[in-house]
Amino acid sequence: MNRERTRHREKSVERVMEKGGVAEGGRSPYPMQMKMGDESQPNTLRTAETFLRLLSVGLCVSALVLMLKNSQQNQYGSLDYAHLGAFRYLVHANGICAGYSLFSAVIAAMPRPSTMPRAWTFFLLDQVLTYIIIAAGAASTEVLYLAENGDAATTWSAACGSFGRFCHKVTASVAITFVAVFCYVLLSLISSYKLFTKYDAPAGKSTAAIEVAAFPG
Repeated sequence: MNRERTRHREKSVERVMEKGGVAEGGRSPYPMQMKMGDESQPNTLRTAETFLRLLSVGLCVSALVLMLKNSQQNQYGSLDYAHLGAFRYLVHANGICAGYSLFSAVIAAMPRPSTMPRAWTFFLLDQVLTYIIIAAGAASTEVLYLAENGDAATTWSAACGSFGRFCHKVTASVAITFVAVFCYVLLSLISSYKLFTKYDAPAGKSTAAIEVAAFPG
């Protein structure tokens, strides 16, 4: 019986060592490890990412131009996007996102292996730009709501009744901005997937490894 157990343990050690489950000293390397081989990303994923980045360029530029050219003057006075900080922020945010989307689309379209620094850079920048454009859309939506409905508590009267054309353009610009937000959410998911698939999942504890650790030698 002892000889059979010894042979069984030796075979278990060989199987585990072949699978890479036990390192020298009988310890099992369970920490998450980076994959050493960087393979080129699939064409479908690269095409989808490039398309979303180029689409974001068009959306951000459209929202920016609509707001930049938005002003109205009538017998009640004049109103311009620059009079409100939220709309100025929307213009700046869309400009930054458009520039980043164009630059990142060019890089994403290149059929090169995705390295770890590149994956981390895209992941972080996509996250930051997503939050920036969400904040711009949310702030502009709040101001637009006040312009449409007013606020009796702060004696802010509704302005869209007198400046309807101005409010219509603001509504279009904000709506386009939120479509761009949706694109950025998808891009954030793609960059997250590309980054974290570069890491190996923690190895599960095999019964052979437990047996070897419990009965060394």
